[in-house]
Formats: sequence, C-alpha cells, structure tokens
Amino acid sequence: MAAINKILIANRGEIACRVIRTARKMGIATVAVYSDADAEALHVRQADEAVHIGPAPSSQSYIVIDRILDAIRKTGADAVHPGYGFLSENPAFAEALEKAGIAFIGPPVGAIQAMGDKITSKKIAAEAGVSTVPGHMGLIEDAEEAVKISASIGYPVMIKASAGGGGKGMRIAWNDAEAREGFQSSRNEAKNSFGDDRIFIEKFVDQPRHIEIQVLGDQHGNTLYLGERECSIQRRNQKVIEEAPSPFLDAATRKAMGEQAVALAKAVGYFSAGTVEFIVDGSRNFYFLEMNTRLQVEHPVTELVTGIDLVEQMIRVAAGETLSLSQDDVKLTGWAIESRLYAEDPYRNFLPSIGRLTRYRPPAEGGQDDGTVVRNDTGVFEGGEISMYYDPMIAKLCTWAPDRVAAIDAMGKALDDFEVDGIGHNLPFLSAVMDHDRFRSGNITTAFIAEEFPDGFSGVHPDAAAAKKLAAIAVLLNQAMQERAAQISGTIGNHRRIPARDWVVTLAGFEEAVTLETLPDGASVRFSDGTRLSVASAWLPGRQHARFHVGGEIIGVKINLIGSAIRLRWRGMDVTARVRSPRIAELARLMPVKLPPDTSKMLLCPMPGVITSVSVKAGDAVEAGQTLATVEAMKMENVLKAERKGVVKRVAASQGQSLAVDELIMEFE
Repeated sequence: MAAINKILIANRGEIACRVIRTARKMGIATVAVYSDADAEALHVRQADEAVHIGPAPSSQSYIVIDRILDAIRKTGADAVHPGYGFLSENPAFAEALEKAGIAFIGPPVGAIQAMGDKITSKKIAAEAGVSTVPGHMGLIEDAEEAVKISASIGYPVMIKASAGGGGKGMRIAWNDAEAREGFQSSRNEAKNSFGDDRIFIEKFVDQPRHIEIQVLGDQHGNTLYLGERECSIQRRNQKVIEEAPSPFLDAATRKAMGEQAVALAKAVGYFSAGTVEFIVDGSRNFYFLEMNTRLQVEHPVTELVTGIDLVEQMIRVAAGETLSLSQDDVKLTGWAIESRLYAEDPYRNFLPSIGRLTRYRPPAEGGQDDGTVVRNDTGVFEGGEISMYYDPMIAKLCTWAPDRVAAIDAMGKALDDFEVDGIGHNLPFLSAVMDHDRFRSGNITTAFIAEEFPDGFSGVHPDAAAAKKLAAIAVLLNQAMQERAAQISGTIGNHRRIPARDWVVTLAGFEEAVTLETLPDGASVRFSDGTRLSVASAWLPGRQHARFHVGGEIIGVKINLIGSAIRLRWRGMDVTARVRSPRIAELARLMPVKLPPDTSKMLLCPMPGVITSVSVKAGDAVEAGQTLATVEAMKMENVLKAERKGVVKRVAASQGQSLAVDELIMEFE
C-alpha cells in the first residue's frame, strides 16, 4: 500500500487531538470533523482542515457513515483513524472505506465483525482455546426470557449489550426484579449509543479484577502482546483509573494471558492495535470478556511503560509496513497510572455536569525534577463548553515513575496542580483514591469504589495533621492579605497599621487559636497545644493555585477567596477556612446556622439532561422503589425511583423536556 498522506479523524475530543499529535510528528496532514456543538472544539483548531458534518447529536453527525464519506471526498483524505467509540468498531464503516479505496487505520472488516459481537467473539475465543466466562451465548428477546436465563446461570449476572463498550448498556442483576429492569435499561442504552439493542447475559464473577492485554499485529502475520493494563477501579462499569503493569499479575500469568490474546487475534486474522479484556479472580484464574477492535482509551499507560507510540504503529500497519519489533523487544519499564478526569459531580453521586470551563489549567507535562513524567491527553480548553451530547471525559492525566508507589505519588501531586472550575468534576475523588491505603497496597477489585465509598463520595475530611497544615496555610494567606491592606492604606502621621499576630482559625469542624510569627522566608504558626508549623509560599492575592512549604513538605493547593473566607482544595479535601480575630471569632460562635430548604417532597432533576419518560401522573400513589421518571444525559440513562411511599401532587416535567440540575420534575403531597 502507498504511504498515507492525509488522515481524516472520524472522532472528536481528546482522542482526535491525540491522533493529530502523532500524525503531525510523522509529517502527515490531518482533517477534523465536527458537529454544531464542536464548531470551536480543540480538535478542530489543531487539525490542518476541518469539515462540518451535522447537528450536535452523534446520531446525526459522528456516527452517520455517509457524512464521514462526504468529508473524505471533500478533503481528499486517503486514510481514516476512527479513534474509539462512534464508528470505530462498525464493520459497515470499515467496509465502506474499503470499497472507496480509503485506508482504515484499524483491523480488517472480518475481525471487527467477529470480535465486535460479544456473543460471536466468545464462541471464537472458546474454539481458540481461550478461557471464557459461563453465560448464555444466544440473543435474548424480552425481559421475561432474561429473567429465566439469569436464574439458570445463577445470580449475580451481568447483562450486556452485544455491540457495547465503555460501560454503556451494562447492568449487574442480583435477583429477578433487577434482571427484568436491567434488561430493559441495557437495551435502551444500547440502542441509543450503538443503534443495536441486542443483549446477552453472563455470570458475574465475584471479587474480580479487570485486566486487559494490549495486542499489536501487522498485515504480514506478525502479532505480539505489549503487556497488560489493570483497569479494576471502575464506577458504573466504566473505568476511572488504570495502570500498567498490573500489581497483581506474576510473570507466568502475564505470559499465559498474552499468548491467549495473541492466539485469539490470529484466529480472526487481526492486525493493527487491539485489546483483549479478561476478568481475573483472586487465584489468578482468568476468563475472556471481549476484544476491543480499536485503540483503547487507556492506551497511554502502555505507551509510557513500553515506549511504543501505538497510534504511530497503527498508521504504519495501515500503510502495509511490517512491525519493526518482535516479542522479545517488548520490555515493561517502570510504572504508569492514568486518571480519567470526568465532567461528573462526585458530590452528586457522579452525575454528569455540563457548562463552561471557567478555569482549566493542567499540570506541566514532560519530565519532572524528581525523575517522574506527566502526560495529559485532553480535548478541551479554558473557556470551552462541556456539552450534554457526548461522553463526559475532559482529560486523561497520566504519570510515570520507576515504581508503583512513586507513580501514585506523582499522580497525587499532578492532581493537586490540576485546576478546573465552572463545572462539577471528579478531581477530588481521584485524589482521594491516590491516598487510599487499599489502592496503594494494590488490593483492588472492580468492586473497589462500591465497597470503599458505599454511600457515595462526600469529600475527604481532614484529619488533625491535615487540618493543621491547611490552617497554617490559611493564616499565611490571611497575613499576606493583611500586609497588602496595610500597604494600600498607607500611614497616618508616623504610624503604620501593623497586622495582628493572634488569630482563631476555623475549618471543617476544626477551631484553634494560633499565633503567627513572621520569618524572613515565610512564617511560623504556633497552635494552642504548643506545636509549630513553618509555612512559606510565593503566593500573591489573585492567584488561584500555589505551592506551599509546610513543615518540610511541599504541597500544591487550590485557593479561592470568598468574601472574608478562604476556600482550600487539596488531596480530595475541600474546606472553607476563616481566620478571625479572637473577639470576632467569639461573636461568630453566637450566629445562628442557616438551614437548607426542605425538598423532601420534591423530585428534582439530579443532572442536566432530557426526560425520556415519566411513569406516573398527578394523583398516583407510589411505593418505595417505584420508577418515577428516566433522565438521559451524556449517553447514560438514569432511572429515578421513589425513596418512600407517597402520592404525586403534580408533575412539572414532560417527556422530551430538557431540564437543568435541580429543576423540578414532580411534587408529592
């Protein structure tokens, strides 16, 4: 095949930007496609050319094959990279490109067809000698059949979309009722996300780890594996944190899994980059889940530990080149962690958040002074909009270090330095996981989030040591503002106002009298129990992030001044500190506490989205657990249920209506 000269990227967001970066390095021109919602998107700005392909909904733009083909004709592109999601695993799309003489930067049509259907792929895997999970391989017609099959397999079961991926169209059922409802929700999500509502059911392996093998093959029969990725930190079956290698596998298991992955790839004539996903139990028994015939979201951690640019390899394979490395050349060096930054509010059970990024300042990329590496794959920019139409991912923050603990520590620091404002996001949660003892030990399963955060995430409450650090920082910030005010006010006669030394700090239930002593290189804060903390920083009023030297430790803290209060965010903690004079602190204790409004008789929209169904009407009596309405946002369907018995007083929203967060859906008597 001739060399590739111009690549059209049939995708958006961070993966489109990622492909553009490698194509530019290789001297290949790029074409972006965009919907109405993405007219000002980062991938559009970075590409050499851009073509508008339709309205905001992906069903009218990014997954319409004819619109992509038209963009190819307009620009003269000779190759297409599909990224992931959208048309990346659509065999009809790959076939259309083949007929048009356009190189598809991905696997052959036959492999997509065979592996893209989870039912077919499991049969092929079994024939190829790959371990598989017990389940029902046939299609399921309705909810009642789903219940019968689930009961025969034995609960718990996993209900999955045959054409699914990315956690879409997946539900775990522990009983008949959940199987019945899960089947319908999975089918609805599958139809909306993939245009294919076929569902199958398999045994859910308790205490599982999700570990996947990266494979790479060329068109000349050479296939190899590039180690594994641990993807067990998941929420709603969607990966949140990944790492390479896995802290659980030994060399023998890694080799066995890798060889089975290669055997499966060869069984379907696979070439390009692909991933074979396994579920692994506590005894390192592993079972095939599925093969993703595309680049994975979490591919950067593999690139960081192998030094191999997977996008470059995909392009070279599509151009007909032979792989330039063998299995013996693949070496895993160091450790890499990836944190997915999502536009999801962790304080609202991770529901999607949309709006404008009023602040977006990622940490500095590249090699760091301590020998670690930071990488941030993103498709957004400060001032840009997060839309309700697409996946909520904002960025993929990655760190590399010589060992796992160092990589985790580097990630903690990078998250501390990542500034995001204007929308709800999961940065505090990611920080909390990095400091969690169980995660740091490597003792994780796919149930980690459910087990460690059973009541959701409400932030990290500072312990006594952390509270003192934040208190010392608040006192230093207050001192800087007091000094600034004194300079602005000038002098009266021969007297200049001197800021006080004695203060009372309150934050997160912590209150303590402190005395501040100014030093040439910062300050010393003495607490009422006699302990001292040195604190120093180059912070100036107006800056929203700074590094602080606190008691010999360097930490990055996000800062917002809210009236006389100081908001501090660090390591999943989000506290409002107040530094008052002793007399004002005494009076503040006498102030009444403002109570939140009573919304106990209201059903409020938990996120910005579209009401896809309303299941009750005014006057209806409802039982606890009964479905009231369904809201869809960012390709996820959310069923809203009654918390207790009641009677519907009025219904304020209707099917098809778009609602903002906390907008009224219905009211109860």
